[in-house]
Amino acid sequence: MSSASDQKRLIVVTAPSGSGKTTIVRHLLAKYNSLAFSVSAATRARRAHEKHGVDYYFVSGETFRQWIDEDAFVEWQEVYTDQYYGTPRFEIERLHGLGRHVIFDIDVVGATNIKREFQDQAVVIFVKAPSMDAIIERLKSRKTETEQSLQKRIKKIERELQFADTFDYVLVNDNLEEALQRAEQIIEKEIT
Repeated sequence: MSSASDQKRLIVVTAPSGSGKTTIVRHLLAKYNSLAFSVSAATRARRAHEKHGVDYYFVSGETFRQWIDEDAFVEWQEVYTDQYYGTPRFEIERLHGLGRHVIFDIDVVGATNIKREFQDQAVVIFVKAPSMDAIIERLKSRKTETEQSLQKRIKKIERELQFADTFDYVLVNDNLEEALQRAEQIIEKEIT
């Protein structure tokens, strides 16, 4: 069996919304040049600060469904009605072709699917907020949620928390500096 450094890894950081996974991924990308961010495809509307091909590949529902038919995704799902997200195979191939380990910031279902397909090549880190109250507070502080969308997210979060122990690592983010340090330890163990 090859060692972790012999093959390009897939580092999947997953968590319910509001757990801090994006902050952790950004930190790891800034610290480790051997990591490259996997850009997902999405059919949702682009937010003002987002860039096509950097934050997401923003595509139409028609294009997304065509890619599904062509088996162009490693994983995909309809997260909310008519809002599709997925990881294009070409993105992983592109980044591995550049000699980089691929890091993902995706939801629990996507993480499960990547782990199923790539098995030991994929390392999944589940980021967990210290409590449901902390998650709700973080989501409210974003000021991007209506009460209805917040309730939808809470239901989804409750389902996602049930998967925590099925992944390679569970990282509790109750102190950001400690969580970042623990994430670094995981990366150093897995890719060096």
